[in-house]
Amino acid sequence: MNTLFFEGTRKTPRINFDCSTGIFEFSGRSIPENPIEFYNPILNWLDAYTQIPQDLTILKVQLEYFNTSSSKCILDIFKKFEVLHKQGHKVVIEWYYEEDDEDMLESGEDYSSIIRVPFITKELN
Repeated sequence: MNTLFFEGTRKTPRINFDCSTGIFEFSGRSIPENPIEFYNPILNWLDAYTQIPQDLTILKVQLEYFNTSSSKCILDIFKKFEVLHKQGHKVVIEWYYEEDDEDMLESGEDYSSIIRVPFITKELN
């Protein structure tokens, strides 16, 4: 299985999912014109990863902004990690936010209340 990498753009996040280490990074802005088209390859890749995961999988999320249509796709990604967790694998989601970005902190808290996975919010300095 290969690493999944998408360079970020003004409208889409940078994706670096390294299956060899189990460290997945997701950063930038998520305002794609067609979120389902953008996120489907990621969800499909995660389906394959859940068949042969690392002992520990960490998802580091550092989004500057995401729109409402992206929020559902992000939740779908988190649900893939929830599947791994329910299968007994160690999974951690780290949600990073800027010190003064209350909206992004609140979004992380909202996701953490929905997803049954260890979920940590971390303030960036």
